[in-house]
Amino acid sequence: MPELPEVETVVRTLRPLIVGRRILNSEFRQLRILRGSPHKTVEALSGRRIMAIERYGKFIAIRLDKGYLVVHLGMTGKLLVNAPASKWTHAIFTLDKGLMHFDDQRQFGRIEYGVELPERVSALGPEPLDVSLADFAKALKLRKSPIKAVLLNQAVVRGVGNIYADEALFRAGVHPKRIAASMSRDRVKRVYESMREVLAEAIESRGSSVSNYVDADGRKGSFQLSHRVYRRTGEPCLNCGTPIKRIVLAQRGTHFCPKCQR
Repeated sequence: MPELPEVETVVRTLRPLIVGRRILNSEFRQLRILRGSPHKTVEALSGRRIMAIERYGKFIAIRLDKGYLVVHLGMTGKLLVNAPASKWTHAIFTLDKGLMHFDDQRQFGRIEYGVELPERVSALGPEPLDVSLADFAKALKLRKSPIKAVLLNQAVVRGVGNIYADEALFRAGVHPKRIAASMSRDRVKRVYESMREVLAEAIESRGSSVSNYVDADGRKGSFQLSHRVYRRTGEPCLNCGTPIKRIVLAQRGTHFCPKCQR
């Protein structure tokens, strides 16, 4: 699933291509990906001008001159501009200059129009790149779950997913099963700084293309070349040489070094 760095990259590549454009027409070929009435959505979007595009966690919020078009990429969703349609193209937005497609092979992505941001977006926790250390530490003290599960909890920080939780915990030297509320101030600070560091580096590298993720121009990211634990099961730790382990935690495959992470 595209996480914060991937979604941020999509937003940054879309911004110069669609902001200021007017939506002339929209077509939904697969209704599973649409939240709400197809007829009402098409009607509401017709003639609307795109004023801005922002990221909220893993959500893309396209602000119109009236309302919001909110997109979640799900597992395999893509927003592409002026790309040829495929059998996985489930929505087409005809703009006054060009086309924007929503492609989604597994159809877990969702598109929604509303006059306001939907509550599932507005109720998310703070951005991990904006939250203060004090607020982050306060949130962790209230959680008696493993730190990996807490980082994945979008009410704590929004946008962190499996890849970057694993990578941040490795850099911090913290075991993914360690209970968040029991962590020392030093460990909390290390997790906080590592989380922000790895997200910033991943954005700089245009995200991780570990599956079929590409940005709005169809280009892959490169941060997968810098992964230190994610999907490296059995390979030697880059710090100590110990084989990387994989366990299931919070229903997610979790990768860590049993020697470096205590």
